Amino acid sequence: MISQKSLPQSLASQWFGLRAQSPARQVALVVAGSLVVALSAQLSVKLPFTPVPVTGQTLGVLVVGGALGAWLGAFSLLLYLAEASVGMPFLAGGAHGLPVGPSGGYLIGFILMATVVGWLHEHGWGKSFAWSLASMVVAEIVLYAIALPWLGFYVGMSHVWALGFFPFVTGDALKLFLAGLALPTAWRLSKG
Repeated sequence: MISQKSLPQSLASQWFGLRAQSPARQVALVVAGSLVVALSAQLSVKLPFTPVPVTGQTLGVLVVGGALGAWLGAFSLLLYLAEASVGMPFLAGGAHGLPVGPSGGYLIGFILMATVVGWLHEHGWGKSFAWSLASMVVAEIVLYAIALPWLGFYVGMSHVWALGFFPFVTGDALKLFLAGLALPTAWRLSKG
């Protein structure tokens, strides 16, 4: 039987996948997650043939989502976008503003990417390196399902694959591998 005192935390754990952590710790993790993504965004290379830069953001998003779980990971990405929207230089190359323009779909997709990888890790996909990689591939597919149509609005759907997918596949594979290596440590740190 669950005591009344533990009922709210039990419901939070059951409904939202939140671990038994204090609200202050959860806020600190969300803020830290947003800063990890902001820092990873500064690793940015502008390609001359596409309006979408190569960044370290997907690595940051995968680590944050996998380490914090679905809800805290999603909140971290929402905070990250809010921080950039109010003028903090947190987007690729120190940019800021609302997530609009050709790469806006990637930024919006990061929220779902973190949520998906976090949810899958909460449900056992993070227990082995292979399953962790599989969860991140699923999350990448979700990202591209949002980002490519958005990009297509700006460059035309006939150019989406050449400008928004193929130039990033090798880098994304490397980021998946690095995130898979980083997640066990990140998970332990987030559990405190």
